[in-house]
Amino acid sequence: MKRPCQKSLKHRGMIATVARGVPTMCPNLIPLKITEHYTQMKKILVISLFSLISLASLAQKEAYLFCYFKGNGLDGLHLASSTDGLHFTALKNDSSFLKPTVSKDKLMRDPNILKGKDGYYHMVWTVSWQDKGIGYARSKDLIHWSEQQFIPVMAHEPTAMNCWAPELQYDEKTQEYVIFWATTIPDRFVSKEEGKGDGKYNHRMYSVSTKDFKTFSPTKLFYDPDFNVIDATIVKDKDQYVMFLKDETKFPVQKNIKIAYSKSLSEPFSAASAPISTNWVEGPTAIKIGNEWIVYYDQYTRHKMGAIKSSDLKTWTDISDSISFPKGTRHGTIFKVSKKELKKLSNE
Repeated sequence: MKRPCQKSLKHRGMIATVARGVPTMCPNLIPLKITEHYTQMKKILVISLFSLISLASLAQKEAYLFCYFKGNGLDGLHLASSTDGLHFTALKNDSSFLKPTVSKDKLMRDPNILKGKDGYYHMVWTVSWQDKGIGYARSKDLIHWSEQQFIPVMAHEPTAMNCWAPELQYDEKTQEYVIFWATTIPDRFVSKEEGKGDGKYNHRMYSVSTKDFKTFSPTKLFYDPDFNVIDATIVKDKDQYVMFLKDETKFPVQKNIKIAYSKSLSEPFSAASAPISTNWVEGPTAIKIGNEWIVYYDQYTRHKMGAIKSSDLKTWTDISDSISFPKGTRHGTIFKVSKKELKKLSNE
């Protein structure tokens, strides 16, 4: 078989080998389709470069806040800041930004803050170990807060024992805020712990929805995973909602974090996954930083915070040794603020 004729050409300091039917780097010899390919590649590179610059610029304008409580929650809302999502420093010398005023016990445990479409930071919290309602307040700057409000979400249930760890999520479809929390109603659900669980506690997740935090839908059962569940938190990931929750089963011991999924806040969530954390943790809160999800939680028997990370919500790595929080930090929420907002908070 006769070999193709070849020759070498110099083009702008580079040597290009030419063979019949073989594309080269010489512009006047490149076929049209190859030219179009390189043009498209240049466009992609330029777009990618601008995207990276935009992301870097956005990252420089954002910071992370963690709201939390200390002790039993008597002194109220605490805030800590971070620039990397790993190392948090207490603001205001770790003193309270808001002291609780509602319910008999006047506690502010498990604070959850969500920035709404209206520009307000909306906060809900546990007001008591035994009350049938939750606390609510809102703020534009996390410094000046509205009058605190007691929402009696379980007043219609005469035997309801509590309302623990309420959280917020915004439903884009209905344009409403969904508030969900854990409550035990004795004997409402069958316990599988053979009388060796946490006394009468056998929680399920309940919810209400609201557009204005003045009028609320009737309370409904939100999630029943067929076990004692508390401390649910929900994030949006592309076209689905991801719920991190605590399996509160004591016998046989679980006390760990699991995941459930749903396409909509108004549709049922899936069965809970296998554990993604160690046992004896609670109060998960999650955020995506770069390409990785980080779930922080309260290692309440070890008296310190812990965390895990994942790029696919399936394989998790414990990064508890890589994080730092103010001493005494308890169950809270991670969220983003602007550097301008953080500067104002830092001056308090």
